Amino acid sequence: MDPAHRAESAAVATHLPTAYLREIAARGATPPARRRTRLVATIGPASDSVEVVAAMAEAGMDVARIPLAHGSVDEAIERMRRVRKAAPHVGVLADLPGPKIRTTAFPEGGTLLAAGSEVLLLPGSAQPTSGAERIGIALDEVALGLEEGDHVAVGDGGVSLRVLERRGEGALARVLSGGRVQGRPGITVPTSRVVLRTPTADDLERLDALVGEGVDMVAVSFVRSASDMLAVRAATGNLHTMLCAKIETPEAIADLDEILTVSDSVMVARGDLGVRVPLEDVPHHQKHIIRAGVRFGRPVITATQMLESMVSSPVPTRAEVTDVANAVLDGTSAVMLSGETAVGVDPVNVVATMARIVMRTERDFDYLRWGAGLGLQEVSGPPSSALGITAAITGAAWRAALEQNAAAIVACTRSGRTARVISRFRPAMPIVAATPSIETARQLSVSWGVEALIVRESTSTDDIVWHAVQATVEAGYAKAGDVVVVLAGSPTEPDPVTDTIRIVRIS
Repeated sequence: MDPAHRAESAAVATHLPTAYLREIAARGATPPARRRTRLVATIGPASDSVEVVAAMAEAGMDVARIPLAHGSVDEAIERMRRVRKAAPHVGVLADLPGPKIRTTAFPEGGTLLAAGSEVLLLPGSAQPTSGAERIGIALDEVALGLEEGDHVAVGDGGVSLRVLERRGEGALARVLSGGRVQGRPGITVPTSRVVLRTPTADDLERLDALVGEGVDMVAVSFVRSASDMLAVRAATGNLHTMLCAKIETPEAIADLDEILTVSDSVMVARGDLGVRVPLEDVPHHQKHIIRAGVRFGRPVITATQMLESMVSSPVPTRAEVTDVANAVLDGTSAVMLSGETAVGVDPVNVVATMARIVMRTERDFDYLRWGAGLGLQEVSGPPSSALGITAAITGAAWRAALEQNAAAIVACTRSGRTARVISRFRPAMPIVAATPSIETARQLSVSWGVEALIVRESTSTDDIVWHAVQATVEAGYAKAGDVVVVLAGSPTEPDPVTDTIRIVRIS
């Protein structure tokens, strides 16, 4: 869309003069030099060393995901410490396994399940290892409850089976679509066969250890309702730990707004979602979740099989490149790599490839139209609340930054909330988050377009603005003669709120 048409669309949404917006579009749509969409990379056997983690961070990794579905919490904490040593600025996202049903372990190198073959599904206690003829299901009651005609998906649904008959304590099934399975993949069965709860007792035990270690973010699996997230929040005992709700069930989609209200971020977990809803619905759910998350001022991570072929190949498929690009154009805050970096042949190359795809796509991102189309919708909460005021003031800051052709928007923030809320407008200029908290800086590593700078503690709004602007100039985001738009609040208020905009010309 050319600048004139972008301006027409923006004028309708923002009620600003079309001629004015045409001028803004002509001079304010220059693609930014820095990558705005964040990269989350999973740490696993292929990327476990300090050297590889450091190289991945250099290649573009913003957040390291540490899954807890495989291995102990102690091993996860050791990985977290290695990430901290190799790349102290990178955020750490610990991913709780939740009530996922898994197989027992397949042999190293995996096993090929051929279409048309038959396999016996057995309780894991009776079948501690899995193979081509016998598969153990770690949760015994699942194998015991399967009935003739039940459909069973293995992993992300690429391998599917249909139960033919009960056979002793197990169930005989035919492989409908085959493939290679390895490790301990998940098993999806009809929901009537088992009732699972989030969070599990094991999740809560792991959560306690992770919070004690100072993890930045925790992803909660198989969320079904806002009450699941509230239960995890209560268990953390720490309001500063970011909680990410993984949207991978139909119930979560139905309760999405309520989940967003009580969560700090969300993940479009397309793997498990794709075996619980019709495949043709997944792209539409993805777009809906991204849009809703951005509207609420919550970072959104798009995950699963983004560059899957690069587990074994040095280059992705064209379809995968298009998938990543479309997620960026949809406005996702971050894109995630899973097996590609956890067990792939070249984790650093995968991260670098993803970064190049994102950078190229962002050259064509319509920054003006996105912010204008979003308008000044509330993030959440009543207009008189702290969050309602922050939502209104960030909308005004976005307009001011457009009007003044600002070099940067500077969000002075302790919790990171102000930076996340202004980020929903997807402005073309950098969002600089000036914060005295290193923990907040790492948490902001998952937020679209936010560049965190550590500043000293201040006791007045004037000092906050001064130190933030000074840090912005020293970091190279603005220079003499530039204008920056600064968002701040009073540090002495009992309930801090961002209620001040200052337009500062750098002298």
